[in-house]
Amino acid sequence: MILTHAQHLIQLALEEDLGERGDVTSAVSIPVETKITGRITAKEAGVIAGLDLVAQVYAQIDPTVTVQTSVEDGATVEAGTVICEVSGAGRSVLTGERVALNFLQHLSGIASLTAQFVEAVDGTNTVILDTRKTTPGWRVLEKYAVRMGGGQNHRMGLYDMVLIKDNHIDAAGGISNAVNAARSAGLPIEVEVKNLDELREALTLGVDRILLDNMNLTQMQQAVTIAGGNVPLEASGNMTLNRVAAVAATGVNFISVGALTHSAPALDLSMRLEK
Repeated sequence: MILTHAQHLIQLALEEDLGERGDVTSAVSIPVETKITGRITAKEAGVIAGLDLVAQVYAQIDPTVTVQTSVEDGATVEAGTVICEVSGAGRSVLTGERVALNFLQHLSGIASLTAQFVEAVDGTNTVILDTRKTTPGWRVLEKYAVRMGGGQNHRMGLYDMVLIKDNHIDAAGGISNAVNAARSAGLPIEVEVKNLDELREALTLGVDRILLDNMNLTQMQQAVTIAGGNVPLEASGNMTLNRVAAVAATGVNFISVGALTHSAPALDLSMRLEK
């Protein structure tokens, strides 16, 4: 599914980069018969995700180019680690360099940030989740990167789970009205609550999960006590690396972090030619 989804994005990226004239710099400066090997190397520590996309980029440019990986997706690497080698026609290798790195750096950045959040809650029973705050068109890939970093995926879209949030509640005339109407969908139901009174109401409705929206640590601790383990609780809102360990310590089952996909910095990778 990842590669199938990526093929279209890669095609768009190559069309964007090559335009109608193609890679004019490589065409005028590199003899057509020149063969080279480029090594993609980590310039900082992190978690790798998206190696199959590097191979797919070159498959679209020039099927004779080979990509030999040195690590696998999900691997933690140190600065200086060779991630893969790209060998073949010099023009083709350099034509695909930036597009391949863009995919690999972005997804590895997400995996790396996710791994930091997962490490921060190590020793607890709390699971780190992503959200739908993804780059349009990239969701399947970005959520894959979250998994490579050790996190888990929340719903993929609006179609595979019922998540009743504040606007749904207001439009439906209350939590109970919204939940009761949602049962007809035949899907798992999660409902968002913003205070302990709403939590108590939600606990009577037989939902599958309750989202604690922007609660402080004391409120979350109280919510865990009130729920008594009967319904899984998810904490959301302003989740940072500095705060996430304290949130996990309250006993919530899940913490959803929008920053995993909307704010992860790219992992610094580069390609250098083998001499």
